[in-house]
Amino acid sequence: MKPKKILTLVLIIWIIVTGCKKEVPPNVIQDKLSLSVHPIPTSEVSPDFVVKKGTSIQKAVDVATPGSLIHIEPGVYNEAIIVNKPGIKLLGLIDRNSQGVIIQNPGDKENGITVRDAGDGFLLKNVTVQNFEENGVLLIRVDGFVLSHVEAIDNGEYGLFPVLSSQGLIEHCTAKGHTDAGIYVGLSRDVIVENNKAFENVAGFEIRNSFNLIVRKNHSYDNVAGIVVVLLPGVQVKTSSNIIVVANHVTNNNHINFAEPGGFAFFIPTGSGILLVGTDNTLVEDNKVKDNNSVGIATVSSLLLGVLAGLPPEAFADIEPNPDGVKVIDNNLSNNGNAPPPGIGLPGADLFWDRSGTNNCWMKNKFTSGFPTVLPSCN
Repeated sequence: MKPKKILTLVLIIWIIVTGCKKEVPPNVIQDKLSLSVHPIPTSEVSPDFVVKKGTSIQKAVDVATPGSLIHIEPGVYNEAIIVNKPGIKLLGLIDRNSQGVIIQNPGDKENGITVRDAGDGFLLKNVTVQNFEENGVLLIRVDGFVLSHVEAIDNGEYGLFPVLSSQGLIEHCTAKGHTDAGIYVGLSRDVIVENNKAFENVAGFEIRNSFNLIVRKNHSYDNVAGIVVVLLPGVQVKTSSNIIVVANHVTNNNHINFAEPGGFAFFIPTGSGILLVGTDNTLVEDNKVKDNNSVGIATVSSLLLGVLAGLPPEAFADIEPNPDGVKVIDNNLSNNGNAPPPGIGLPGADLFWDRSGTNNCWMKNKFTSGFPTVLPSCN
């Protein structure tokens, strides 16, 4: 047996025997969230400002007062946008030939649209953001945000990237071609991610160290991994809990891993459908997961990811790394785990559990292969 396979199996045994045990409260996942976001305006609503083709979106943002609705005429805008006042709404218009608004990197800009701190109530709709070096749309400490019908194309690491934010909605968006995640929600709470599409990213959707999220009715395909819900060490939010992953289509996520070396995404096994890594009180229900070469739905400790990255258990000392209170219910899985990548040392399967954590259960799933063969049933 190869050394990496031995190390992986030893780690699984170590997790089972010596892993941290904690008392987990009853599963308090709710089936919906109450969001404090403004109604989404349409093109029929009278704007406060109109950006003409060939002029600057940033100049309109600079002169706008808080709460302003800005219409943007169809065209290509070669600029990066910074929003630092509350309630700004950017609405792209679409002409009769279905041409819309494209925000294009003018040269060497890192972020397409950056909203931070004072940008609560931000709305972006009907806009394509493409070819920026790091992120398409970056939100930092923004409450009450809406990203609707936004396309993020080939923007370095992340397409749509809210962090340390809350009370948000990401809907009907598309993300393609990112070296970390197409649609990412990190260190955030009370966010709904629904009816989106992600493909040709490392992770189609990633939820990291967040609380009270719904990931619903999305389509994730041709990524390295379809949906990743993960708890990682080394950041200010130390838990990942109360997350619902429901009614998503997660298919054919077998893209070669093209992440930058060294980061978390670099160690995601290609062929992964839905990965639950160290997260607590997570419900995975009514998803269609098929044709993922490595695994369909996996529930594992963050420590297992650590061994793939060559990190010792001590690197995870600031978090409780095991998944607790996970429910995997009524999912339809087929043709997963038939060709796991060599060298990882883990069996391919529709359903996989590394035996870590407490109060995890499986029920009413349609599947062919599971590891272990018998998974704990939900009461």
